[in-house]
Amino acid sequence: MSLMNLKDLIDTCMSCQKCDLASSRKNVAFGEGNLRAKIMLIGEGPGAQEDAQGRPFVGRAGKLLDKMLMEVGLKREEVYIANVVKCRPPGNRVPSQQEADDCLPYLRNQVAIVRPRIIVCLGATAMNYCIDRSYKAIGPIRGKWFDRKGYKLMATYHPAALLRDPKKLDVVMEDFRSMKNLSDSIE
Repeated sequence: MSLMNLKDLIDTCMSCQKCDLASSRKNVAFGEGNLRAKIMLIGEGPGAQEDAQGRPFVGRAGKLLDKMLMEVGLKREEVYIANVVKCRPPGNRVPSQQEADDCLPYLRNQVAIVRPRIIVCLGATAMNYCIDRSYKAIGPIRGKWFDRKGYKLMATYHPAALLRDPKKLDVVMEDFRSMKNLSDSIE
């Protein structure tokens, strides 16, 4: 897929029929935020609330994400938020490799448009498709910075995982502080 401007990319995503997720979606949760953000947060895919509203991270996990950003002195409007897949997998299951591969050109195009300096992968799915597919769990690389094609990337736990296991919140807040410190050090 060649690089598209934002309007064409949104139009293409909204009418996409590349995979079976299109047949069950209510809305495409394209992504949102500051188009000149230094920080891009990438999750797995839309859940029920995101599918209903057509926006990423608006359910319980999204509300927690907003609080975590505020805790480190950032507002949602200052970052860009996207997902690996733009349509909700039925039952909030993990997207299949084919579904993710079908959507990845859209995500790559979003990254090219926004041109963030920092990309934080929220959860294992985002980590696999953005950092390294050989890792099966976040634990071994959580909080570590990687350099890829001029971007600084880090993986941390998804906010939904924190809702299930609040004990992980402290380490994720360490990661968010690291993200904010790195952002503050970049012109």
